[in-house]
Amino acid sequence: MMRRKVLVFSLFILCFLSSDIVLKKCHAIWLTLPSTGTKCVSEEIQNNVVVLADYVVVSDDPSLLTPTIAVKVTSPYGNNLHHKDNATHGQFAFTTHEAGNYLACFWVDGHNPGGGDVSVNLDWRTGIAAKDWESVARKEKIEGIELELRKLEGAVEAIHENLLYLKTREAEMRTVSESTNTRVAGFSIMSLGVCITVSALQLWHLKRFFQKKKLI
Repeated sequence: MMRRKVLVFSLFILCFLSSDIVLKKCHAIWLTLPSTGTKCVSEEIQNNVVVLADYVVVSDDPSLLTPTIAVKVTSPYGNNLHHKDNATHGQFAFTTHEAGNYLACFWVDGHNPGGGDVSVNLDWRTGIAAKDWESVARKEKIEGIELELRKLEGAVEAIHENLLYLKTREAEMRTVSESTNTRVAGFSIMSLGVCITVSALQLWHLKRFFQKKKLI
């Protein structure tokens, strides 16, 4: 009985730590944008994942007007998911329909009274970390332990989906590797055949040359 309790407690701790890792799937990033040029951040995200991000320009000198920036977010296939000009703050949210690297680019769009670098705070959240648990709690009238268990359930589902995604990627990479090895082997055999053929033709040509010169 004691061993069973210890096992259950250990599994609970493991799930809690796993959920803590998944819930921390959010990134607060400080970006320093040059007066000219673009700075981008990217993340590899699988299909059907919710992404939520907030960004705000942080002014070093309160006496000056806050600089404005332009923001553009694109999918792995180049589809435009968010584009905003003359912004000092904003938010974008979407559900991924393509697996791959999602790119968010920021640049100063001209209004920069100070003329120097511009600081931007980006809060990037994906998956379960982007879910509004307060709304879920109000809608389903749950709180306390029950709410934490719902978060834990969501974390376990996210872990399971990540494992399936990694398994799929591993199978795709294995297929590509096997195909590449097959092509390399075929190319090596073809190269060897060409070398043998060229060598035989050279020997035949030399033999005819010497026969014509009556050297053999």
